[in-house]
Amino acid sequence: MHSSDEYAERDIDISMLTRVEGEGSLRLRMRDGVVESARLSIFEAPRYFEKLVEGRKPDEVIDIVARICGICPVAYQMSAVHAFEDCFGVEVEDGVRALRRLMYCGEWIESHALHVYLLHAPDFLGYASAVEMAEDHADIVGRGLQLKRLGNDILALLGGRAIHPVSVRVGGFSRVPRRGELDALRHMLDHAVEWSAETLDWVSTLDAPAFERDVELVSLVHPHEYPMNHGRIVSTRGIDVATGAWRDAFEESQVPDTNALHARTRSGTTYLVGPAARVTQCADRLHPRAGAALRQSGLGGAIAANPYWSIAARAVELLHASSEAVDILDAYTRPDVASVAWEPRAGVAAWSTEAPRGLLFHRYEVDASGFVRAAQIVPPTSQNQGRIEDDLVAFTPTMRDASDAELTHGLEQLVRSYDPCISCATHFLDVEIEEVP
Repeated sequence: MHSSDEYAERDIDISMLTRVEGEGSLRLRMRDGVVESARLSIFEAPRYFEKLVEGRKPDEVIDIVARICGICPVAYQMSAVHAFEDCFGVEVEDGVRALRRLMYCGEWIESHALHVYLLHAPDFLGYASAVEMAEDHADIVGRGLQLKRLGNDILALLGGRAIHPVSVRVGGFSRVPRRGELDALRHMLDHAVEWSAETLDWVSTLDAPAFERDVELVSLVHPHEYPMNHGRIVSTRGIDVATGAWRDAFEESQVPDTNALHARTRSGTTYLVGPAARVTQCADRLHPRAGAALRQSGLGGAIAANPYWSIAARAVELLHASSEAVDILDAYTRPDVASVAWEPRAGVAAWSTEAPRGLLFHRYEVDASGFVRAAQIVPPTSQNQGRIEDDLVAFTPTMRDASDAELTHGLEQLVRSYDPCISCATHFLDVEIEEVP
């Protein structure tokens, strides 16, 4: 242990932090146990997707934006397709809408299973990686892999492939499955419901660091269903705007030393999107099975206040997604047509959906021929980045007397609670402590 006097003034330099869709670093400056500044810098080269879609037609855009993320391509596709359909006045039948929610269920299952079992759980259990964890807990890791595989199977059936699906189109799909094809998933989904319930029971036994903060939570809220791709953008502090009106309540800004834009509310505050926001604001719209399990866990308050308990929020949504997928399959009637006809019109196409990691906003300016002339894509990561910095500032003084290794682990686990991508599955923070002259 280090005494508080020994490091009364110090810099903490986390020089390599690999997270969602990029690489970055974290630098904190402390004086007398108080963090004076924290900067989470994203230094991956810009990817230019907002420029790549310019001059493209809507169905091309839908295929392009799926490449933004290999873990949550459906959310990127759905934000785009709903934006264009809203702009062009396209109405899809209920069967198509149900299949889109089923795709969301598949994506949430594979993404949440990946994070809970392979990325976050090793931190709670003291392992450097899921591979090491599997040596002692093969059954637990195996359960997570089975859940992830089922989620991928749903995406492959509906989307044509598990990674970067290709079937989503304005007006519907390029193809819709036959009843028999979906029946092949039904038996496995019964297992998924059971495995998801076991997941929540298991994560409820984990010990999370005692860290709470008061944060504005933001998610879609729908009057009748758990939010995936419809609703209004609502916060716990009074924001309430239409699904396509993200810019009325929030804004992006360029931050020095990073290639990632930060998003804040129009009043200048940071906020949190993601499973914890959804579970907190929409607990009464969870599938009855998931809602009952959440109440039994007693973790509702902890999920809202403590970022480390996001692992439980994801477990709740695993149970919700697998249960809803069962309901969709049981009620499925194949749509009469895979896609309805549509005509482009000039206007602004804007929509928000809920990616596994949180609210995702797309906005496209479209000309009369349907070509995109400008685009804005706001992922969950840029919206959470400022909140991550605020939480690191608040959390670090609680470990002022910790060893370098303990401090590294605490910061690492906190960042992981926001759902870093698959490249973060192993140890990724290198803490260097430098005396301030």
